[in-house]
Amino acid sequence: MLLAFAAALQFSIAIADIFLAVTTLLWLALIVRNRERVRFPGMFWPLAAFAAATLVASVFSVDPRVSLVDSKQLVLLVIVPLVYRLLPGRRSLLAIDVIVTMGAISATIGIIEYGILDYDSLGLRPGGSLGGHYMTYSGLLMLVACAAVARLLFSRHNRAWTAIVMPALVVALILTQTRSAWVGACVGIGLMFLLRDFRLLALLPVALGAFLAIAPAHLTERLYSTFSLSDPSNADRLAMIRSGWRIIKDDPLTGVGPDMVIQVYPHYRDKRAVNQLAPHLHNVPLQIAAERGLPALALWLWFIVRLVRDFVRRRRGATASLAAGALAAIAAMLAAGQFEYNFGDSEFLMLFLVLVTLPYAAERGAAALVSAAEPMAAVTDVRRAV
Repeated sequence: MLLAFAAALQFSIAIADIFLAVTTLLWLALIVRNRERVRFPGMFWPLAAFAAATLVASVFSVDPRVSLVDSKQLVLLVIVPLVYRLLPGRRSLLAIDVIVTMGAISATIGIIEYGILDYDSLGLRPGGSLGGHYMTYSGLLMLVACAAVARLLFSRHNRAWTAIVMPALVVALILTQTRSAWVGACVGIGLMFLLRDFRLLALLPVALGAFLAIAPAHLTERLYSTFSLSDPSNADRLAMIRSGWRIIKDDPLTGVGPDMVIQVYPHYRDKRAVNQLAPHLHNVPLQIAAERGLPALALWLWFIVRLVRDFVRRRRGATASLAAGALAAIAAMLAAGQFEYNFGDSEFLMLFLVLVTLPYAAERGAAALVSAAEPMAAVTDVRRAV
């Protein structure tokens, strides 16, 4: 059921929520029946503290009712103990296979939209199975591409299928014209090249040259616009940074409350801003600090640092591909998150939490196998001695 959830979240948030709810109920029944303790990796503590800080910010919000309703997204954190308990050992590798396969199907849909249905402009971009949610679609493709490259570079088995679908993932991501996802994918994949063999970094300028040589003009222009301060969206994002700092100065401890930036933005709007309203500040750290306060941002950074520390230590062994993929997902999220509030996107957050929990789950499964093997080894030793 949890694998069905991992597959569905790239296609329908409603279906994914149903699978997640059913899985949670079954997990609770399993806990009660077996009288188990609820277990989770150590990184869950800073995440839980961040959730608590979010609730505090909601209580002191400009509109507590709206903020508390918006905080319902915190229930998604149950994904961590679910994955940790239900996908141990080799099941965690199977989960990556499912995620990459579903990502390939979704990528194919996006390519068809671009090539046949003329979803080839900024006003009409490929959204895959997610319809018009091209930002979410590109963010998910970014994470799946990182997981796929990690499988290719750090796994010794089951790489053929990943190699076959990898081009579709890359092409679909490019066709979304989402620059933040492009940046995130380059950073995440570049990090894996660096970890595997720094000489692989030479592939990045080669790929860039190939893109500039064969890509349609509107795609290369979109790439060039990334570095242009005259681009309206770039100018607006800079204005949002200045507005965000003003919000933080006025409410440094608890912020203005979740989902409240859009309410207070007209008051703090920078005079150079392009848009009159902004639902969020298009920057993950800035958005967290503005709506939840600097203490919440510190807890979120604690969560990220804990993840990075743990995965750097797990870059060897049978689960190296999972740890590398998780590191790449973090790097991609942070890089893209400088230009987009991806951590606040439910679909993105769900897949991100799955990817960063799988290395812990795989290690837990391996530890359980070792523990189970120890008594058998002891019996064998006794028999040999006799």
